[in-house]
Amino acid sequence: MNFPQNLKYTNEHEWIRVEGDIAYVGITDYAQEQLGDIVFVDIPTVGETLEAGETFGTIEVVKTISDLFLPVAGEVMEQNEALEENPELVNKDPYGEGWLIKMKPADLKAVEDLLDAEAYKAVVNGYLTSL
Repeated sequence: MNFPQNLKYTNEHEWIRVEGDIAYVGITDYAQEQLGDIVFVDIPTVGETLEAGETFGTIEVVKTISDLFLPVAGEVMEQNEALEENPELVNKDPYGEGWLIKMKPADLKAVEDLLDAEAYKAVVNGYLTSL
């Protein structure tokens, strides 16, 4: 499993990468692996300002639909249009071409309070050992 050092993570298995005052958000390699083949991504919140932890969309696999949670408060600016035709990009490249949204965080410092790669790896290892 891949845990890029340049990202921050949530306990709900989302990642966030800040570039200037914009952030990219997606699901982690662990999350896509647990979900299986992704068939549809729905982001109805573009243009909305949400609080950290609020649902910004859903991701659909063959047997279930899972909520997507915003890592930090801010405005959902754009969804990854490539996922409309190719939702499997989330499976193939969760940290690159498979990003879900671009957002403008309300407070960039809030990103620093999220999990770093080592802390997230410990969360995942905790899930794996409890199975």
